[in-house]
Amino acid sequence: MSVFKNKILLITGGTGSFGNAVLNRFMNTDIKEIRVFSRDEKKQDDMRHEYQAKMPEVADKIKFFIGDVRDIQSVRNAMVGVDYIFHAAALKQVPSCEFFPMEAVKTNVIGTENVLTAAIEAGVKSVICLSTDKAAYPVNAMGITKALEERVAVAKSRTVSPEKTKICCTRYGNVMCSRGSVIPLWIEQIKNGNPITITDPTMTRFIMSLEEAVELVLFAFENGESGDIMVQKAPACTIKTQAEAVCELFGGNKEDIKIIGIRHGEKMYETLLTNEECAKAIDMGNFYRVPADNRGLNYDKYFTDGDAERNTLTEFNSNNTELLSVEEVKEKLLSLQYIRDELEKMGR
Repeated sequence: MSVFKNKILLITGGTGSFGNAVLNRFMNTDIKEIRVFSRDEKKQDDMRHEYQAKMPEVADKIKFFIGDVRDIQSVRNAMVGVDYIFHAAALKQVPSCEFFPMEAVKTNVIGTENVLTAAIEAGVKSVICLSTDKAAYPVNAMGITKALEERVAVAKSRTVSPEKTKICCTRYGNVMCSRGSVIPLWIEQIKNGNPITITDPTMTRFIMSLEEAVELVLFAFENGESGDIMVQKAPACTIKTQAEAVCELFGGNKEDIKIIGIRHGEKMYETLLTNEECAKAIDMGNFYRVPADNRGLNYDKYFTDGDAERNTLTEFNSNNTELLSVEEVKEKLLSLQYIRDELEKMGR
């Protein structure tokens, strides 16, 4: 972690699942300070007490800032002396964004603009913005606003020297057991003796752990160039497969799985890399890099100075990636501390 030695890292939306994963990853390293920026004082107080209890010797590395990415002045107040930013603040529940789309715009789009503007003003060296597979071919308000977040980040990267402030995006799929995700709901339903509910058994979703989400952000931090969108090659599974894996682990009855239908704004499968992005995407092994299109607005010259060459990659979505079996999903679930803790509580 030498690149973070004596550096200050700011995490927007830092009380969420991603922020906690970063803290667990970095607290015992040589990083100087981690700033948690969010608007919920209760979550900050809970987090403060949690890390004072479990990591007392390094808990003073965490500094808490109350603020809202919608308010640029509160963002500026938290930026002084910051070296790096992981921008995770977002409204990301698909149904709630459908009912309150302007709230999603204020946080996901304007909030991102505020964070990047303040970062450039403060001379922050690197900003990694967290996006989602729902930003590719978006059909719901959450995905549309996250797609705009990506566009804001790419456009902003053109306005500042990468030597001064590097701006990258990461795009990934469903993070298992993150706050508001479906697996904790299913576990509660099983605990309460109720059938677990799924939207559509054939729906597919990319799945990854929080640790893998952090790995993608760190990969972008270390290997991305300004304006890049970095994508992880994640596996996927059907909702039915995931539900059956949870049932087998926690003693639920697979025969009682209840289908409730697709919710507002949901897609049957998600895309991590669009056909259009495939034209210029660079395969980096476990990741794809989508470089920014840094042509200017004078398109005339591209009629004579164009590039007709195109990659042979095709759209990367949750239907054409590796689909995991029930046993493989169980193995992936058992790698998560949350799942192991919940199984222990149930004596399984």
